[in-house]
Amino acid sequence: MFPNGDILEVHGERPEGNLKQLKTMKVNESKLKDIPVVHEFPDVFSEDLLDLPSSREVEFRIDLTHGAMPVAKSPYRLAPMEMQELANQLQELQDKGFIRPSSLPWGAPVLFVKKKDGSF
Repeated sequence: MFPNGDILEVHGERPEGNLKQLKTMKVNESKLKDIPVVHEFPDVFSEDLLDLPSSREVEFRIDLTHGAMPVAKSPYRLAPMEMQELANQLQELQDKGFIRPSSLPWGAPVLFVKKKDGSF
């Protein structure tokens, strides 16, 4: 379940190749209690499902292919207004505990797209 209320459904057996189709649907507040995993493990989910679960003793790890190296690519250029928006959003996510600082060589470029109202 995503913070905006969407649920990701994957149907069928575990795919042998790449996953080709995803389906999302909106869930209203009254149905959240009907989701079995939410009902079975209420201590894992926050009351409004807008937070991440608390830290666990088990760390998740992705094993990379032997010898895999980060792709070296310059970041996209951002206008000063975009840089300020990025700093604000990163600080907000860090304050909420959704992200934490990292010095790892792996990352993802940032690209802003304006909404119809002109905001990012």
